[in-house]
Amino acid sequence: MWNLPNVLTAFRILLVPLFVVFFYIDSPVARWITLGIFCFAAATDWLDGFLARKMNIESPFGAFLDPVADKLMVAITLILLVEREGSLWLAIPALVIIGREITISALREWMAEVGNRAVVGVSVIGKLKTLSQMFAIFLFLLAPPSVFGLPKTFGFVFIWLSALLTLWSMYSYLKAAWPYLTSSENDA
Repeated sequence: MWNLPNVLTAFRILLVPLFVVFFYIDSPVARWITLGIFCFAAATDWLDGFLARKMNIESPFGAFLDPVADKLMVAITLILLVEREGSLWLAIPALVIIGREITISALREWMAEVGNRAVVGVSVIGKLKTLSQMFAIFLFLLAPPSVFGLPKTFGFVFIWLSALLTLWSMYSYLKAAWPYLTSSENDA
């Protein structure tokens, strides 16, 4: 259970409180540390999956823990950024992204219960959404809180692109699951 990929995933979860503490410290050094923690978490997200596949040590525990770590870091970061920015233009895509994550997590759990988890597996659109979302968050963390400069402008572009990809991927997952969701065989 505690192989290297799972240790990296658990470490990402342990980084979340540290990320929050540094996010609230008002200094340039703390902003760089916050950005570094986020980038490290994003890199280990890719690395733990790569190592698990490469070393052939994929596990049910890792499959459970990895999305938890990802969603915690992204949701908490988005909430903190919305609070800091105080912008409806950030709040709307953040709500779309977080709402989609909750919806698709519930859908995947239900599909697993009925034995059809593969129907809502990770898609290319979902991966593009994640990449765009991580880049947007990176740009927002890079920009000083009260300055509206180039990084933040591109951050808004990429967060809205992420929200659109989020809706597209959610539609794709719901469309794939729809026959199972509406089947009378699955009614309890």
